[in-house]
Amino acid sequence: MKNKKSTVAVVLLLIVLFAKYPCDKMIASLNTSYPTKLRPTKLLNQDLDKTLVVKSKEKPAELSLTARGAVLIDADNNRILYQKNAKQEMPMASTTKIMTCIVALENGNLNDKVTFSKYAAGMPDVQLNAKSGQTFYLKDLLYSLMLESHNDTAVAIAEHIGGSVEGFATMMNAKAKELGLKHTSFVTPNGLDSEKHYTTAYDLARIASYAIKNKTFVEITNTPSHEFHEINSNQSFLATNKNRFLFMMDGAIGVKTGFTNNAGYCFVGGIRRGDKTFISVVLGAGWPPHKTYKWADTKKLMDYGLDNYKKKSVYDGGVKFSPIYVENGKNPIVTLSINGEVNLLLSDAETVRVEYDIPTVIQGPMKAGTAIGCACYYVDNKLYCKIPIFVDNDVEVMTLRDVCNSVYALFTTNDVSHVFLKDLE
Repeated sequence: MKNKKSTVAVVLLLIVLFAKYPCDKMIASLNTSYPTKLRPTKLLNQDLDKTLVVKSKEKPAELSLTARGAVLIDADNNRILYQKNAKQEMPMASTTKIMTCIVALENGNLNDKVTFSKYAAGMPDVQLNAKSGQTFYLKDLLYSLMLESHNDTAVAIAEHIGGSVEGFATMMNAKAKELGLKHTSFVTPNGLDSEKHYTTAYDLARIASYAIKNKTFVEITNTPSHEFHEINSNQSFLATNKNRFLFMMDGAIGVKTGFTNNAGYCFVGGIRRGDKTFISVVLGAGWPPHKTYKWADTKKLMDYGLDNYKKKSVYDGGVKFSPIYVENGKNPIVTLSINGEVNLLLSDAETVRVEYDIPTVIQGPMKAGTAIGCACYYVDNKLYCKIPIFVDNDVEVMTLRDVCNSVYALFTTNDVSHVFLKDLE
């Protein structure tokens, strides 16, 4: 009987409390009533921020390059390792055909039959010299495009894939936008000079970095020669690779040469050795008769990367996070964890710093594994990447039933009834 009276008394007290004491305030009081050892420690970002790799050498010497614009990037993440006017807009001649090839591969079928129009057959040199009405498989024309840089082939492919040169240019520009290129504009599929046809060394390097992830693209551009036939007449054609860089350095990945009167000699090269993959671009690397300057510039850039950069792991996986406070949570704290990899090419002259962006308070509900912060990795004060920081467990919100149960337990055990009574005075 006495227990029943106690229960009735507690229920009546709860009614009074809910009438005078808002539910959210009660939840807050319950959360702050946990013993001190369970309260979350306020986490300040600067408590964890640290420098992971300290520069030990001076920056490598500047290169003497002929090119008006040049860049060397890490193909795994597009980070610039060396640059000269890398973000200045310039004409790019037939290196345009890297994008032409990728758009064709992604929107066509290698067994498509492509017929040359009168307009395509009338393109200036360099030409396949196909006649209007002749038909070829798309696969064969991609070898013609990338190995010999045939301008008539580029237009035939563009008309087949895009319906017209203009339609194909729209597709090229859409792909550039998808890749995040803000200083690139395509008008033609072959790279012939046009006022609104331009790119930057860095944008072009990013296009190539994307392209070499396509196995068919690499297979085509690395092929020394390719013989094929016109479908109807069986007339034979031979495309021979004009990329001398393939035979200059071990691990070379064939990409694309280019030349126009406005662009000068241009070249996009790639090299893969072990865990290193570099993309280099040179634009305006001399004019006739200096045809070899582009090769010399490219070798300097590649040697710079190979000599000065090593793959290093800078992931700080041993960091321990303090638990953080859950506002209105069934459990007032939640623990955190981080999981990821940060491997990048670094020179001995670069500094890597990590900063942790973590809130001190979160609100539920949320599932375990939800990202609530990040570790920001900087290379020489430039943001390189972000690794998410997750909550380890489900974060549940305290319900009215939870409040009632907690209040009942607290009052019947005489633990913290003063928490409410003090606020009600």
